[in-house]
Amino acid sequence: MVSGPNLNETSIVSGGYGGSGDGLIPTGSGRHPSHSATPTGPGDEVARGIAGEKFDIVKKWGINTYKCTKQLLSERFGRGSRTVDLELELQIELLRETKRKYESVLQLGRALTAHLYSLLQTQHALGDAFADLSQKSPELQEEFGYNAETQKLLCKNGETLLGAVNFFVSSINTLVTKTMEDTLMTVKQYEAARLEYDAYRTDLEELSLGPRDAGTRGRLESAQATFQAHRDKYEKLRGDVAIKLKFLEENKIKVMHKQLLLFHNAVSAYFAGNQKQLEQTLQQFNIKLRPPGAEKPSWLEEQ
Repeated sequence: MVSGPNLNETSIVSGGYGGSGDGLIPTGSGRHPSHSATPTGPGDEVARGIAGEKFDIVKKWGINTYKCTKQLLSERFGRGSRTVDLELELQIELLRETKRKYESVLQLGRALTAHLYSLLQTQHALGDAFADLSQKSPELQEEFGYNAETQKLLCKNGETLLGAVNFFVSSINTLVTKTMEDTLMTVKQYEAARLEYDAYRTDLEELSLGPRDAGTRGRLESAQATFQAHRDKYEKLRGDVAIKLKFLEENKIKVMHKQLLLFHNAVSAYFAGNQKQLEQTLQQFNIKLRPPGAEKPSWLEEQ
């Protein structure tokens, strides 16, 4: 009895239809097809280059962060030295204190604007009520009438004062949030550069005190070059800060001289009831009030 082929056994294929079985090639589960190597294209090389650059950037960032953190902790615990420019540090601290005080003035100015706006709304409503009652109360028509006119005049003067105060607040806001803030951003960059400079200076000093051999000499030269780069960056930013502080002080004096004069003249004229002087003050500083009925935000909403 002849049995069928066993499918679980390795099949053998002959080299020809009637051949003798020479050149037999095993096939089946024990044989894996061969794969040719995939050629590398220019795109793969570019991708590897970008990945390498990113790795180098992360590596440099990690080393820099470690050195700066180490320097910062050593300064805080009194174990490391710190480069200090006493005159510049004093000017920077004075700027921060000045900014805090001007922010307080700005907050109070905004509060005054809100109160004046609320007062104007109340006076306007009160004037309308008096005018309405003067028409409906013949026996008190004269009394209600001149009270209505008084409130109308107070509203007009109040709007003029509100325009002056709003201009004052807007100028202080620009000085604090833009001019001073721009200088302080440069100060932050300067302080970060100072920390890096001291970190790499300390690293160079430690290497200089160590043993000298072929490997150390190369590391020392690299540390010297890195230190010099951070030193140049620190000195440049120190000069930038000094220049900005000087220009800021000059600009602050110029702006505040104008704004304080405006504020004094407007408030004095308002409480003296001098409508003409109040209007002249706005003309002197080229302040234009919004016309009645104009579709613009109120003085309070613009804040």
